[in-house]
Amino acid sequence: MKPVDRALWYIESHFRDDISLDDIAKNGGVSRFHLSRAFSAATTHSVIGYLRGRRLTEAARRLADGAPDILDVAIEIGYGSHEAFTRAFRDFFGLTPEEVRQRGSLQDLSCLEPMRMDDIRTIALNEPRFAEMPARLFVGINDKFNSGNVAGIPALWQRFNAYWGAIPHMVPGAGYGICHTHDDSGNFDYVAGVEVTEFTDVPAELFRLRVPAQRYAIFAHEGHVSDIRSVCHTIWNKWLPASGFKAADTPVQERYHARFDPATGLGGFEIWLPIKE
Repeated sequence: MKPVDRALWYIESHFRDDISLDDIAKNGGVSRFHLSRAFSAATTHSVIGYLRGRRLTEAARRLADGAPDILDVAIEIGYGSHEAFTRAFRDFFGLTPEEVRQRGSLQDLSCLEPMRMDDIRTIALNEPRFAEMPARLFVGINDKFNSGNVAGIPALWQRFNAYWGAIPHMVPGAGYGICHTHDDSGNFDYVAGVEVTEFTDVPAELFRLRVPAQRYAIFAHEGHVSDIRSVCHTIWNKWLPASGFKAADTPVQERYHARFDPATGLGGFEIWLPIKE
């Protein structure tokens, strides 16, 4: 059973208990870093976000069925007070627990139902090549995203394309999308940029990122860029658990070589996964 399968089973079996990301990762037999990346690649949710959504959905179902005591429902799914539960419930559904109980229905609520891994597509991958890379420097435009909402990344690339070819000390031949600074809630930073040999004279408004020396497994995909979620899901949830490697906690890179056409999304791309024994 793959790590995300194990995580989904564990969450569905224990979401009423006091469980943490460490508990879920331990059950899956991987580090919390591995599980966080694998889970978001497969589901577009963070582990903690999915756990919270499942708890609140089941609470909403209880309330719509007429549960008489809101505090009892809150405590049952792990909230210690009526106030904390109401705040989380309103943030998630846009309604208070009292309003859902009065409505007596889940209609039009954005409920998070149990997810099945069978519904998430894997993709055929060629075996990776491996490379030992020295520390490298990147510059570009950085913005913050969440695993559940990455729709703004293409627009970030459009903003960066205005700088293409005009950045001092640029290493020619490729653009890089670099995911870094992840947290347990599925938030991360993404840089659309290029590699440079030094930071001297780089425009002040561009973000600078130093990536340490690292060994990578490099996966080439010749299909459309819209396949990227399926490629990442397959790497994290199929290749990595069977590989004997562990993911290193350094930035994951997307490499778009010279033949990639941003207008059509064709031309292929690579995923550079940092690994360790």
